[in-house]
This record gives sequence, C-alpha cells and structure tokens, in this order.
Amino acid sequence: MTAARFAIIDPSAGISGDMLLGALIAAGAPREWLLGLPRRLGCPEVTIELEDADRCGIRTQRVHVRLPGGESEGPGSVEPHEHHLHEGHAHQHHEHHATHSHEPHSHEAPGQGHGHVHGHGPDAHRRIGDLIGMIERAPLSAQVRERAVRAFELLGDAEGRVHGMPARDVALHEVGAMDALVDIVGAVEGFEQLGIREIYSRPVALGDGWVRAAHGVMAVPAPATAILLEGLEIAPNGPVSGEATTPTGAVLLRVLSAGPPPDRWRAQSAGAWGAGGRNPAGYPNALRLILAEPVAEAGEVVALATDVDDLVPEYVGALRDALLDAGALDVQTWPTHGKKGRVGFRIEALAPPAEVAAVEEALFRHSTSAGVRRVRMERRTLGRRMMSVPLEDGSSVRVKLLEAGNGISAKPEYDDIIELARRTGRPAHLLARELQERALRLAAEQPAARDYPNKES
Repeated sequence: MTAARFAIIDPSAGISGDMLLGALIAAGAPREWLLGLPRRLGCPEVTIELEDADRCGIRTQRVHVRLPGGESEGPGSVEPHEHHLHEGHAHQHHEHHATHSHEPHSHEAPGQGHGHVHGHGPDAHRRIGDLIGMIERAPLSAQVRERAVRAFELLGDAEGRVHGMPARDVALHEVGAMDALVDIVGAVEGFEQLGIREIYSRPVALGDGWVRAAHGVMAVPAPATAILLEGLEIAPNGPVSGEATTPTGAVLLRVLSAGPPPDRWRAQSAGAWGAGGRNPAGYPNALRLILAEPVAEAGEVVALATDVDDLVPEYVGALRDALLDAGALDVQTWPTHGKKGRVGFRIEALAPPAEVAAVEEALFRHSTSAGVRRVRMERRTLGRRMMSVPLEDGSSVRVKLLEAGNGISAKPEYDDIIELARRTGRPAHLLARELQERALRLAAEQPAARDYPNKES
C-alpha cells in the first residue's frame, strides 16, 4: 500500500485565490490545464497569464486572470465602480473577489430576475447564483463541482449576512466575478490535477490596517472575510501589513482544509510559492504549498495486552489474524504461568490510536479475555518501502526494503516465498536468499518511491 501524499497550505503571509493558483502551478499542476480552464467554465473571453515573480528573493509563480481589454483584479487594476469592496488607498494586498452590490442598477429592466447578468463592461455584475450555474454546467468531477459550489454558497452567505440579502442574490462586479470563478474552481481542481486528496493548513495571517469599502473605511479583516474565517486558526501577523487574507482565500481554506496537518510528516516538496500582487521589502508576500507524506517510521501507538488461560492453543493463530485484520500493527504471544499454576498465554497487540477500539473489540470477540490493559507509547522504526521483484514466469515477489544508516537491507515476503517454493519445488530458504540479493541489486539501480505498509511493527 502506497502512503498517500497530502498537501499543507501555509498562509503565514495570508492567502488569496491567485496566490493558491500560483502555488499549485509551482507545485507541478499543468500550465495548459489552467490556461484552458476559462473556456471549460463557459467564459472563453477570459484569459490567464502566468509569470515568474520574485518575492524577497524567493522565486514564485504569479497568476493574472484578465477580461478583454486587460482588466483584472488586484493592485494597479482599473476598478471604476464605486461599489468595489476592499479598494482604495488603504488596500495594500492582492485582489479581493467578494465584491458585492446590493443596490438596484439603472439598466435593470422592470421585472428582471436576480439570476441575470447585467451588462458586459466594467460596471456589469454577475450574481452568486449565476456563477453557481456556470459551475454546475461545466465539465468537472463531482468532487470539484461540489466543493466549488459550496465555496460560492459560503461566499454569498457571508456577504448576505453582512448586507441583509439572500446569498444567491449577492452581485459581483464582472471583473471580480470572473476572477473568483477561475480562482475557486482552479484551486479546487488544481489539487485534483496533482493527485492530492487530503489537504491541511497552518494558521492564517490576517494582516492589519484599514480597507475602503462601498460604505466607508473598515478595519481588517473586512466583515465578510471575518465571517468566512470563523473556525479557522489565526496566526500572528508578524511583519505582514495590509489586508493579507481575501474573502476568496478564506473560503478556499474553509472548503479545502481538513485542519492542522498530522503531528509527523515528511516534506516531499516545500518550494512551491504563489505570489501576491504587492512586493513589500520586509517579507515575501507569497503563499507556500508543501507536498508531504506520512512518517510511518515514527509515531504513537497503543499496546493492548491481556492474559488468558482457557483459550485452546490451536486458535491463537486465528486470534492473531483477526487482530491484524482489525488494524493491529503487530501481534505477539508467549506462554505464561498464572495463578494456581495454570498455563496460559499473554497476547499483546500494537495498534495506532485510531484503530484501538476496533482492535480491542476483536480481542474480546476472538479470545476468552475478560479484560484488556492499555499502554500508550511511542515507537520508531526504520524507513521502509516495498518493491516487486519480477520472476521469469511473469509473476513477482514482494520484498520489503529497510533503510538504515549503514545501507539498505531486503526481506522477501514470507507468503510469497512459500507460494513460490510450492510452485517450483525449490527450497524456500534458498529462494529467499536469491530474491534478497536480486532485490538489493534492483534497489541500487532503480530507487523506488517510498511505500509504507500499514501493518508494520
């Protein structure tokens, strides 16, 4: 079983949609995929520009989402509409997409429903319901569609709570709407492009200062952003200034992150950075994306132990199999002498914390035990991976490789060796030695990616 890699979003300098898209591209998501995303979403007039950017000496990827005429969100872009949230002289960070307008528009025809797009210029608007409809019609996987729709529902709900209107009626400026659509769908689908299913995040920085909104100047975080940040762990700002986290960035954390990363993990890649719009001298205005894998050779385990003196010895093997099937990492048994001179067995199973209940239940069910002792402990094992050694008849034998400071050792899987000995008529111990030597040669020639089995002590 291959240990599934996962991602850790590090928003220590804040997060926005374009920062996460840039980090995904830097982590290996295909550029062609992102460039073709607007057409798949039904907005072929939108284009995406990718560029390398320097942020305090760190090489990053910068993403621009542009409408015809070069309009885009972010510092330096043209934002002519007076209702553009988070703009003005106090705006010191990257783009902010949850731009609403809840006032009637002069060009709206009598009786026109809230789901319509109003205009096509810089003053045009799209409602949250329109964008959700575009996502539902686009060729996306079920998981991407579900998360992207959920993100816009949360975004609309936050703006709607602030301004007292239905979530799907919240209107976004055309520039911000298209930017948000690409950013949200792209960020969700980008992890799918990388083959990442589990996503975690570190605490998120908010920044400081004030931003100009449609109804005046507001302190960071702006009201809708604050709602979207509910339940997320907040980081100290450090040197971060301005509005560090946008509504789009906050909602992406809400729909993508499963919370803090595991206690122990190993970084596969920690050099993927997505750039924000500003380039301050005091800190890198960028989002880091870390690709990692579980550390199976270190962790916490629970030892479950019991003594039995009325279990027929021939059924100990069946008990051991049941405990392993329930999630035990290893099972040990040894004979004991109990009270009144009774001969019995001590049974001890090691289980990860998440599997303790299942292993304990199996221990009671498949033995005659009346009680189980628990001891929580830490373990450390050598790094390991599994490889398949091909045979002349087209079959293969699994071999476990252990990585120690003095080199690699190999141990063929017992069941595979016994089956091969039965099939060929050759002694098992000779086959094991031959395949051990062959595995070591192959490992030296073609190092494989780590493959950490679950059931290892």
